[in-house]
Amino acid sequence: MSCDRMNINRSWDHIQSKYVGTGHSDMTKFEWASNQHRDSIGSHVGHHDMLCYLAVAQGVSVGRVRYDLLEKMLQPCGPPPEKEGDEG
Repeated sequence: MSCDRMNINRSWDHIQSKYVGTGHSDMTKFEWASNQHRDSIGSHVGHHDMLCYLAVAQGVSVGRVRYDLLEKMLQPCGPPPEKEGDEG
């Protein structure tokens, strides 16, 4: 039983090192959420049908939706939170 647990941990470490989006043990909640948002926005920008759907729903052009989404990729979750150790 403990052998299975070790294999799962090893395979999880391999997956985390291979794929950026799976994160790592030192990743903060903010970094994880930013990666998730960037992945979603990238998918929306990459699929023209989704861009068209968003444009119709918002009542703006496809180019405007693409521009807004690309701008949102810079800071998808807003500015990063201040670190606890920074005191000036």
